[in-house]
Amino acid sequence: MSVFASLVEHLADLLQPLFATAATAAAIVLFTALVRLAIHPLARAAARGQKARTRIAPQLAELREKHARNPERLREEVGALHARENVSPFSGVLPSLLQLPAFLLMYYLFAGDRMAGHRLFAAPLGDRWADALADGGPLGPAGLVYVALFAFVAAVATFSYRRTKRQMAETAAFLPEGPGAGVVAKVMPLFAFGTLVTVAVVPLAAALYIVTSTTWTVVERTLLL
Repeated sequence: MSVFASLVEHLADLLQPLFATAATAAAIVLFTALVRLAIHPLARAAARGQKARTRIAPQLAELREKHARNPERLREEVGALHARENVSPFSGVLPSLLQLPAFLLMYYLFAGDRMAGHRLFAAPLGDRWADALADGGPLGPAGLVYVALFAFVAAVATFSYRRTKRQMAETAAFLPEGPGAGVVAKVMPLFAFGTLVTVAVVPLAAALYIVTSTTWTVVERTLLL
């Protein structure tokens, strides 16, 4: 842990002439970008996998209809199709799993007293939104930092929501039908707004990591898909 903490501290020292008291916050954003850049090749592989799955979606729909009464044959045919097209159903999971240790690391590094003395403008990086509300209210000095952060997150989430909803509408014809299919199609795009809840409850330092990573993901997927 101390190695990564030292890295963030060194980044903050380098950025201090440009960002002054917000140097540590800037270092968190830069560290996040470096983490995401490191796993970008995996994200590219995941994007290729998603494109391939979209390409074979009509064939999968045909197989499901053809072998609807024979689940064993359906599994064999789907497996053969994936092997033939070199498509893995799990290729999009790995980048997300690799981000989890980085998030836990950032949460550990910047939770509680570890961020004493470090701020993003008027908001202490170790505090939460509840602390900002208790110290000046939603329009107080610290509260305004969260207002700006929530506005940015809402804009990114809205873009992601619209994009996901459009993609699901385009592939809906090839998805397996079921009693919960319509609910999933309606609910899944709403997950984009989950970042708002997370930002509201975690320390500000961890929130900066989440917001940066989420924004990177949205931009990355828009460019790759």
